[in-house]
Amino acid sequence: MLARRPRDPLQAVRRRGQELKLQVDSLLSESQSKGSLEPSSRRDLYQRCVQLKQAVDENKTTLQKLSKADEAAPVANYNQRKEEEQKFLDKLTHQLQELAVSIGKEKEEDDGEEGEEEEEEEEEESEESSGEEEESEEEEKQRNESPDPAARKEYIALGDFTAQQAGDLTFQKGEILLIIEKKPDGWWVAKNAKGNEGLVPRTYLEPYTKDKEDQESSEEDSEEAEEATDETADGAQVKQRTESHWSAVRKAISEQINTVDVLTTMGAIPSGFRPSTLAQLLEEGNQFRASYFLQPELTASQLAFRDLMWDAKAGTIRSRPSRVSLVLTLWSCKMIPLPGTSIQVLSRHVRLCLFDGNKVLSNIHTVRATWQPKKPKTWAFSPQVTGILPCLLDGDCFIRSNSSSPDLGILFELGISYIRNSTGERGELSCGWVFLKLFDTSGAPIPARTYELCLNGGTPYEKGVEVDPSVSRRAHSSVFHQMLTMRRQPQLLVKLRSLNQRSRNILSMLPETLVGSMCSSHLLMFYRQILGDVLLKERMNLQSADLISHPMLATFPKLLEQPDVMDALRSSWAEKESTLKRSEKRDREVLKAKFLLVYHDCAFPLLHSTFLPPFRWAEEETEAARWKIIADFLKQTRENEGALQALLSPDRVHEPFDLSEQAYDFLAEVRKNST
Repeated sequence: MLARRPRDPLQAVRRRGQELKLQVDSLLSESQSKGSLEPSSRRDLYQRCVQLKQAVDENKTTLQKLSKADEAAPVANYNQRKEEEQKFLDKLTHQLQELAVSIGKEKEEDDGEEGEEEEEEEEEESEESSGEEEESEEEEKQRNESPDPAARKEYIALGDFTAQQAGDLTFQKGEILLIIEKKPDGWWVAKNAKGNEGLVPRTYLEPYTKDKEDQESSEEDSEEAEEATDETADGAQVKQRTESHWSAVRKAISEQINTVDVLTTMGAIPSGFRPSTLAQLLEEGNQFRASYFLQPELTASQLAFRDLMWDAKAGTIRSRPSRVSLVLTLWSCKMIPLPGTSIQVLSRHVRLCLFDGNKVLSNIHTVRATWQPKKPKTWAFSPQVTGILPCLLDGDCFIRSNSSSPDLGILFELGISYIRNSTGERGELSCGWVFLKLFDTSGAPIPARTYELCLNGGTPYEKGVEVDPSVSRRAHSSVFHQMLTMRRQPQLLVKLRSLNQRSRNILSMLPETLVGSMCSSHLLMFYRQILGDVLLKERMNLQSADLISHPMLATFPKLLEQPDVMDALRSSWAEKESTLKRSEKRDREVLKAKFLLVYHDCAFPLLHSTFLPPFRWAEEETEAARWKIIADFLKQTRENEGALQALLSPDRVHEPFDLSEQAYDFLAEVRKNST
């Protein structure tokens, strides 16, 4: 007698699903008929609900492990049937979670009613004075233990989360959580279907109810109420989770999270977008700008320069090798989600800096991206232009660092500057970030090659957040569909390149820690060489701290914050260099003298021109007006073979010269020792 043919795996899972559905329907009917019974019956229903959910989860796990090859015979529309069964089991899970939450709510209401009856009896038996005290104490207790009911909303988890420390709540993707309290730092108090409570990151959650407008209003009201009461407690929790620079991130979240939530709810931006972390750090102060890191650094004794030493044999400053010295090329960004029509994008850009997983270790360098209307989700860098390439668009960046951290790497943050069409409000959003470690586990540097880096959503201090969770939700189980899904993920393409001899010589003259554009690196080298001449060679008394008359040293760092003036200096120097003889190009002193003349004929007058509007980031009209004024000035200077006639022209008006712009105060400009 032949053995009985085994049941097909997918068919077995589907039959098991039907059996579970009958049990769920029976449990739902019992909960409706026995909704007013004793708490013991509710506890029994709750236990059965938990057991059924575990059975459904086991069936889902079995389903996910199945493949078409497991079937004994061909099955038509296998993937479609498997997907339908997955949705069916998800629906059962949601029904059980809703039932568990409702049972928990009824239990809390019963406990509250019993507590009120006991309070009334105590108040009748006690004296008036003691009754008033007990009543006030009970009200305070209720306010502390029972948060605002408007904040108690159901949210669905967008991904799996594992508790990172004591007090966190672990949950799985698709699980429904009851939010008990919303804290402004982004960590909310939630309760799962089993009754466990803990802190969960809000970036993993999405409102489960359908009425999003009512949800948004209730969220804003509850968050405003909580911000006034939980400031001290939240601050302690934030310090426990991360150190260094989190205050800036928290400030950005607390000030801009409402706007981002509104845009997310409107569908204007994906849920993984956040207020830009690196843009917020740039606004915090000067310590993350290139002009700060370009200045010399004093030793711990404050009596000498740590990174600026004189080489008597070479007659210039001593070259300083660093642990990291390389060139990075930004190739492109792919599949970057498009914002909605309710906001107008003013700039697409990438900000990058050195990072150790905890804090920023260098200046923050920005490269603006270009895009084509036919491919709006693709960003490109270093476009072909007439004349010199603006340094703001140059995708070739140099990276220098002498940090000994084993976790040293490069943090990339893709961002957009925007303006809301309805309110005119401006802001900057992060479209994703990625961290590229520069050393492997053995301490060896990573190879110089092209890297395809998948972007993360949220901020660099958040883990497991997707830029656009809808891409993963649309994914299928087959390998082919998973490959297609990976191609739809936002990516950044970069290439690490080793240095040639010329680039190595230039970068070795720069500070040990600096990130910048390769197209302006030779100008930075001139600045450092002239700085060394003035501070180490030409000072009569090295103990003197008097002001040094040198307009170029006093004003050059401003060019790092005005890239269009830096481009004007690059263009003028390139024209001047093309006229030099070969012997002059070999003479370092001649080159520095010629560079100073070009600087005084080009950059210095532009910095004092009243016709030049102040530099404003991502304002197209202002940028166009500045470019026109700069181009006209360069043309006039070229025709007159110098800026003297333009400076003396009655049509030109310049700001009065200030002593701080004529004299270099190196004690005020040097960086504080960080070691």
